[in-house]
Amino acid sequence: MEALSSAVAVLTAMITPAVLISACGALILSTSTRLGRVVDRVRMLIERFEETMKTQEEGVEMFEERRSFLFNQLDKLTTRTRLLQRSMRVFYLALGVFVATSVAIGLVAAVGHPSYAWLPVVLGLAGACGLFYGSVLLIHESRIAQESLNAEMDFIWKLGRALAPPDLRQTRSPHFNPLTLRRKL
Repeated sequence: MEALSSAVAVLTAMITPAVLISACGALILSTSTRLGRVVDRVRMLIERFEETMKTQEEGVEMFEERRSFLFNQLDKLTTRTRLLQRSMRVFYLALGVFVATSVAIGLVAAVGHPSYAWLPVVLGLAGACGLFYGSVLLIHESRIAQESLNAEMDFIWKLGRALAPPDLRQTRSPHFNPLTLRRKL
């Protein structure tokens, strides 16, 4: 009976990293989705940038502002792509480490030598550190995403004010300015 309870304890310990393996999988999936969306956005902005450069001779309204905006957006998206790729690498590494932790728990129990008990603990801590580092990278990426979105909304507001007919511009309160409102919040 003692052998059975010992085997159950080992299996329970081996399953414990499964929660962290599941967390890694969820983070990999969401990060992969974010990366795909950023890549799609880059492709769309490259086309817009090329179109803008072709039409520069036609006297496009706010040409310099458009070109500068698109170039800055591409720069931010490049940074975001690199952060997302790095975080995915870290999450995949953490996933592998958590699987190795589970295997190490089983091997230590099979060998039955307590001097190797430190190995699964070290692997588990290394995997947790990987999850933490990957999360920090995602926090940094989301900050850049927010800055990019704010810059885009600011540009759209400026463009709208420049291109809107005067009667439409009058429909807004003279005190309403989303550019300053955002900064106060």
